[in-house]
Amino acid sequence: MAEDTQGTDTPTTAPINVPDKPALEGLEAALTQRWLAEGTYKFNPDTTREQVYSIDTPPPTASGSLHVGHMFSFTQTDVQARYMRMTGKNVFYPMGWDDNGLPTERRVQNYYGVRCDPAIPYNADYRPPAQPAKNQRDFDVVSRQNFIELCEELAVEDEKVFENLFQTLGLSVDWNLTYRTIDDTSRAVSQRAFLANLAAGDAYMAEAPTLWDVTFRTAVAQAELEDREVPGAYYRYPFFTEDGSKVFIETTRPELLAACAALVANPDDERYQPLFGKTVKSPLFDVELEVKAHPLAKADKGSGIAMVCTFGDLTDVTWWRELQLPTRAIMGRDGRIIAETPEWITSAAGKEAYAAIAGKTAFSAKEAVVELLKEADLLDGEPKKITHPVNFFEKGDKPLEVVTSRQWYIRNGGRDEDRRERLIGRGKDIDFHPSFMRSRYENWIAGLNGDWLVSRQRFFGVPIPVWYPLDAQGNPDYDNPILPSDGMLPVDPAADAAPGFDEAQRDQPNGFAGDADVLDTWATSSLTPQIVGGWSRDEDLFAKVYPFDLRPQGHDIIRTWLFSSVVRADALQDCAPWKHAAISGWILDPDRKKMSKSKGNVVVPTDVLNEYGSDAVRYWAASARLGADTAYEIAQMKIGRRLAIKLLNASKFVLNLGATENSVLGGDLSVLANPLDRALLAQLADVVTQSTRAFDNYDYARALQLTESFFWQFTDDYVELIKDRAYGAAGEAEQASVLAALATTLDTLLRLFAPFLPFATEEVWSWWRNGSVHQAAWPAALEMPGGDTTMLATVGVALSGVRKAKSEAKVKQRTEVLAATITAPEALTAQLQAGLADLKAASNAREITLVVGEGDLAVTDVALAPSDEPAKA
Repeated sequence: MAEDTQGTDTPTTAPINVPDKPALEGLEAALTQRWLAEGTYKFNPDTTREQVYSIDTPPPTASGSLHVGHMFSFTQTDVQARYMRMTGKNVFYPMGWDDNGLPTERRVQNYYGVRCDPAIPYNADYRPPAQPAKNQRDFDVVSRQNFIELCEELAVEDEKVFENLFQTLGLSVDWNLTYRTIDDTSRAVSQRAFLANLAAGDAYMAEAPTLWDVTFRTAVAQAELEDREVPGAYYRYPFFTEDGSKVFIETTRPELLAACAALVANPDDERYQPLFGKTVKSPLFDVELEVKAHPLAKADKGSGIAMVCTFGDLTDVTWWRELQLPTRAIMGRDGRIIAETPEWITSAAGKEAYAAIAGKTAFSAKEAVVELLKEADLLDGEPKKITHPVNFFEKGDKPLEVVTSRQWYIRNGGRDEDRRERLIGRGKDIDFHPSFMRSRYENWIAGLNGDWLVSRQRFFGVPIPVWYPLDAQGNPDYDNPILPSDGMLPVDPAADAAPGFDEAQRDQPNGFAGDADVLDTWATSSLTPQIVGGWSRDEDLFAKVYPFDLRPQGHDIIRTWLFSSVVRADALQDCAPWKHAAISGWILDPDRKKMSKSKGNVVVPTDVLNEYGSDAVRYWAASARLGADTAYEIAQMKIGRRLAIKLLNASKFVLNLGATENSVLGGDLSVLANPLDRALLAQLADVVTQSTRAFDNYDYARALQLTESFFWQFTDDYVELIKDRAYGAAGEAEQASVLAALATTLDTLLRLFAPFLPFATEEVWSWWRNGSVHQAAWPAALEMPGGDTTMLATVGVALSGVRKAKSEAKVKQRTEVLAATITAPEALTAQLQAGLADLKAASNAREITLVVGEGDLAVTDVALAPSDEPAKA
């Protein structure tokens, strides 16, 4: 149990230096600085792949506010990292900051009071106002480059706050291995990967219906969708057949009536079968369109026949594509109806009706169309109010529209059955913890309806590294993009001239145009193993860490971060990016609701860290199993703090009894003269075996439970039972035996607790050992021939029985027991006989009679010596 990794302990035995009043306060700051100075957690690059345990650490969004969820999930990862380091692994544990994309833009806009307009020229001397304007309309308008500089400036400050929190929490990260998803290296890797995808045919540009957020003016991917229940209404009005008959439809989006391209009903719906292939005319706009059949139409929804608009929702997109309908888009990217009357509206009445909605928002256009229908006496009955799910961008506050736009995509199996099956197979190559989380990965792939849209119409992000040649009329040739050489990366086509051109030729006939879009944040975050592992820059390092051993993350981003990372690794490295995926749960508030900034129920982590200490918070986090949603519980933190304080005080007591480093057992067990000492160490060996097995199965919570349970039995029972022997009352041999048991147990417990309570264990270790407990070896189970793993529990129950009798008699625990009887089954009486001397000494008993009997162990007939001093109430 006492083995250490090479170089952990110096040959000289450390002197015992126990403080008079051990305390947790101040340990975080002092030990963090010591670990940083000594490089306690530094990765050694002079290594082999077999020696390395590599972690693809989640890069937190640095522009977001800190909350207890960060402490929860990152502690769980750190516990596993510390265990692997103690088993002898060379742990590659980096930290990244996800600081590109929309969250950073949003924070910068509100923090500085600015908004970006790419048409504004760059101002090298610009500084934002001391106080931002209250109304966004009054924000400073700045150039794209000025805006990017402000994003980078604020992101760096936010990252310092995160780093301080994580160091206070005790994360054993190698702080030399940090990266930012917007730094030069990350941008170059992201662009290099995109170009590799493009060369392999895995990336492509297409003009297609795209989910669009009208507030942020950007395309949105399927993985970024969020259904929200919103109030709405069904409006019922007719289309007209050639003979003037009415065909009623019911819709929640009458504002898109002018965009209607067809009516569609289920092919088995007998009501509409006579209409299939025939035409009807739309109300108000007088547009002729065909009635089509499609199995997605639901006969029991509304009137059973639907208008297909381009585009109201993703079902419209499916119908448009599969029925080969014309595109009749009227919704602009700004969320307003386009001003110019569409070419398919030709009648005077239709043009007049369109003029009533042109330029209006979706909401105002709906009101206008409903009013026109009422005036024409076409609205059938009152609208039916409903509540229904509507697609939102997960960071947006307005419903998404579907617009037609030219965008970049990466193939992800959404339209390719072979690739889909291959990606499901990649998931089977990863051990998910807990295992049922794999089904979420597979279900997401099964539900994909298109490839991964990776272009975004934003400013702060990784630029898409392409330019387009312009013809003599200034039209871009999208089919033949101009690409940078690898040595040019990273590039910004909006600021850098295309290869072979100069800046004067930008946007000029026969010149070039730079792609103005940036890559989706996930398109870069999906490459965290490649970014931090050195892909395309340090292939020697990459071979030592890749595939990574562990990807820790939350279950809510399996569909985004985990899946997209597998997509990139499959295309770039032809393998899964990690061997294990550890999936953490959510933090719930006292009402069992997820904690989130949007709900306003988050807790600032610095408050609880200051009040209870890092070890206490880590105890709460590590008590939760992977995948389990866990309540935010102050009570659990209080238990963790009590445990850490007890570890300090119990260690002080053990060391003050005379236990030293030299007392820790190695291979020679002959010093163990007492069966209770052997029983303790046999039980401890069992705890080590089970805890090791639990850690190897990523069940760190089980390891903590086992260790904590043993620790309290050790302090509450064993330490009380052996005090007399420890002080030498039973002779030198018995004293040496108990000191060996105490020292070995303390040594092992410190190692077992080290992943969970890094500050308290390091503090105690420094009292009597050289080096760091976090560089010491994970304990091995000490073989203990003849050791009875249940004996301590039996003797402890007997001691509790005697103590209970004294408490009921309202006398002090030191009161002498003249006689007592303990009745128990034969196996238990044998255990009691072996520990009888310690039991009598601990209970201050002259005589204890052991009687074999059936049933539970019972302490009876306790005769107490007269006491002049009763116990205090």
